[in-house]
Amino acid sequence: MRRKTPESLRSARWFEPDDLRSMGHRSRLMQLGYAEEEFRGRPVIGIMDTWSELNTCHAHFPERVQDVKRGVLQAGGFPVQMPSLSVDESNMKPTSMLFRNMLAIETEEMIRCHPLDGVVLMGGCDKTTPGLVLGAISAGVPAIYVPAGPMIRGNFAGKTLGSGSDAWKYWDERRAGNLSDQDWVGIQSGIARSAGTCMTMGTASTMTAIAEAMGLTLPGASSIPAVDSNHHRMASACGRRIVEMVWDDLTLDRIITEAACRNAATVAMATGCSTNAVVHLIAIAKRAGIRLTLDDLDELGRTTPLIANVRPAGKGYLMEDFYYAGGLRALMNQLRERLDCSALTVNGRTLGENIEGAEVYNQDVIRPLSNPVYHEGSLAVLRGNLCPNGAVIKPAACDPRFHVHEGPALVFDSYPEMKAAVEDENLHVTPDHVMVLRNAGPLGGPGFPEWGMLPIPKALIKQGHRDMLRISDARMSGTSYGACVLHVSPESFIGGPLALLKTGDAVRLDIPNRRLDMLVDDAELSQRKAQWRAPEPRYERGWGWLFSKHVTQADQGCDFDFLQTDFGRAAGEPDIY
Repeated sequence: MRRKTPESLRSARWFEPDDLRSMGHRSRLMQLGYAEEEFRGRPVIGIMDTWSELNTCHAHFPERVQDVKRGVLQAGGFPVQMPSLSVDESNMKPTSMLFRNMLAIETEEMIRCHPLDGVVLMGGCDKTTPGLVLGAISAGVPAIYVPAGPMIRGNFAGKTLGSGSDAWKYWDERRAGNLSDQDWVGIQSGIARSAGTCMTMGTASTMTAIAEAMGLTLPGASSIPAVDSNHHRMASACGRRIVEMVWDDLTLDRIITEAACRNAATVAMATGCSTNAVVHLIAIAKRAGIRLTLDDLDELGRTTPLIANVRPAGKGYLMEDFYYAGGLRALMNQLRERLDCSALTVNGRTLGENIEGAEVYNQDVIRPLSNPVYHEGSLAVLRGNLCPNGAVIKPAACDPRFHVHEGPALVFDSYPEMKAAVEDENLHVTPDHVMVLRNAGPLGGPGFPEWGMLPIPKALIKQGHRDMLRISDARMSGTSYGACVLHVSPESFIGGPLALLKTGDAVRLDIPNRRLDMLVDDAELSQRKAQWRAPEPRYERGWGWLFSKHVTQADQGCDFDFLQTDFGRAAGEPDIY
């Protein structure tokens, strides 16, 4: 493809014409102290920065923006910082997922309406990766992704702590009376010790690994700890590379192909990915006009072994260990025969070229295919009369005795109802019960919150139980674990079959055969359906109203229906600005 000339840059439409409007554009940049030669004829690079003082995962981004700017300037570009919606997982209610699509819309429109020739996407916290990528796909300019990187490992009393996973674990021990208040405070202060995302293989590390496997980052970028000096160098290298991508007109439609999406899904399965990967992968593929379904993901899940021995699906190790063991390049080199190595990446080379020679330095952390952590991939997709459009479970992260299980349902219609019940030590519940939380999906939550790892009832905790079968139309954190069936679709709030389940009904899970059913006859279900009444809408105005009118269900990626791309059509709208 022919390289761009200065006259053909998108920004030239703002700065080059000899007319009144362009004079205004130039004068306003000169108002900031820039000389014309600093921005005219040079690629203008937007740095989409999702930093905020409440987004702890991105606490280091003010420094990284400067690293990116340095790289852009070194390559002859003109960098401009573009503060973006900071969709953080820790402090947003009811859930950050409610705002993923807002970040996607903001990213697309900020790119469209400004004189940007290319963008550096800076994210990491769970929803920022898919939000930024979705918007950049639709905007259609060259883009490169800078992953925030995981935080350093946690520590308390000589024990290594993993964010999220150990919080759930020790919370149960505290509820059981096995942990003092002093110890609990010590865990609280030791579990998150630096800037960066969760250092378990949670949703953040899952999505940054997906971004790298899809070709959107520089080789090895997703594994670098946030506070490692290599992270600084990676950020500045991204600044240099995006300038070359602009001159080469290397846009995301050339990178996010069917092969790239399958590579990303395969790598996700091999890493012990978060269940959230399903929703975001489908959304990204749909934006790019690529057909990727739950059944496609289940097929890959059945045939891809889990080889990253990282919590919560793995045992003992964290992302820092994964990086020192060789990182994602080494893992992908182990999977080479299962990947399409001809897929193009943002550095202009193929995936195969990028992973050539990558070594594994610890074969217990990154396992060979002959010795996997788990013989299948991270996720399984279920079907049945409880989830005709699908549900997901993470088999490797739950007690194997629940892989085939039948028990009576214990149904809750709201999170507060469930939360109160599980603290009641006199609750009538057995280890065979199947806990169910409904009205927690995209519309019911609202926003599809991470409530799916339902807490084990205190009555069972006191008896020493730490897992039981749980079902919900909610999501769960990627740092979570246990026998949790999630993303039940269609959700109960719109009348999906989960809305018809009653306490005491028998429920059967069969992971080997990918089934989830309530053992209730069709005539009874038809009668219950006729009696069901839709609940009142969650929102009557604002973003929540727009979200509820246009969000798709879990099996369709939870993108907005008016933003998804028709299959076979190029992504994005005409560049009318």
